[in-house]
Amino acid sequence: MKTVILCGGKGTRAHPHTVEVPKPLLHVGERPVVAHLMDIFASQGFDEFVLAAGYKSELIDEFASTVSTDWSVEVLDTGVESNTGERVRRCADVVGEQFFVTYADGLGNVDLAGLADFHRGHDGWATVTTVPLPSPYGTIETDPAQRVVQFREKPRLADHFINAGFFVMDRIVFDHWAGDDLENEVLPALGGMGRLFAFRHHGFWKSMDTYKDALELTRLCEVGSPPWAEPPPR
Repeated sequence: MKTVILCGGKGTRAHPHTVEVPKPLLHVGERPVVAHLMDIFASQGFDEFVLAAGYKSELIDEFASTVSTDWSVEVLDTGVESNTGERVRRCADVVGEQFFVTYADGLGNVDLAGLADFHRGHDGWATVTTVPLPSPYGTIETDPAQRVVQFREKPRLADHFINAGFFVMDRIVFDHWAGDDLENEVLPALGGMGRLFAFRHHGFWKSMDTYKDALELTRLCEVGSPPWAEPPPR
């Protein structure tokens, strides 16, 4: 199975650090975040990659020439202004009957074989990995009299799940592709047809939306093996 990695966005939320380089090449520790992401897949036996480039695609090309020669890496220029769904669609000619899709800025110790097995076990055309919503705020717990009993610093909200960006798709999705926006058009359309399923991940996951997130991920690299390199939860 090939893995399509969306590497083409302008990374506006990480501005000005993305003026010179695309966000996938921002460093976490001493390496670009996309290198850590590719390690997650390759360590589990999935080492064929399609990098869907756009913004500063020449730098993605340069990066691709530095990765392990044991991997298969193809860079496609999917357009500077293309949206996420359009980038995936433009990779249709180079993927097989089933393939992974992921963003270039989310790291997690997702069980990729388990994800693929789950996908093959249902009748959908796509599977999205979900994780409990990380609260951006601390929460306060009270007793029945509303006496404060505990402060919880930015907990994970176990009753609310969000898109973690590790997908499996079947080739048939391209016959039913609806729109250019993966999150707001393509996936909701598949869900409306009953062809989208969710695989729940309860291990480590963190997105790198901002430069502050990159610094937080870097700190996790400084204390030994980072949590996204740990064995996946089974």
